[in-house]
Amino acid sequence: MISTQDLKNKEVINIHNGKSLGYVEDIVVELNKGTVEGIVIPQRSSGLFSIFNKGAEIVVPWNAVRRVGEEVILVDLGGENELAFERKDG
Repeated sequence: MISTQDLKNKEVINIHNGKSLGYVEDIVVELNKGTVEGIVIPQRSSGLFSIFNKGAEIVVPWNAVRRVGEEVILVDLGGENELAFERKDG
């Protein structure tokens, strides 16, 4: 069994194209079911004051996660499986 702490700060790699999506910052949990619904990856902002500006995030649905390793999480976000979406906190 994987704990939520085990998921945080792991690098997320899209196996469809081999690109790094970033590092897990948070998870989406369905409290009524007690299940993990997705992982949240903040997107890098550019600019002088980017450290003060919380930018968009990618939310990867849990069903796109293929493997959780010691240092990385492999996800499949390509073709018909392109399920991630961006959200912007306001």
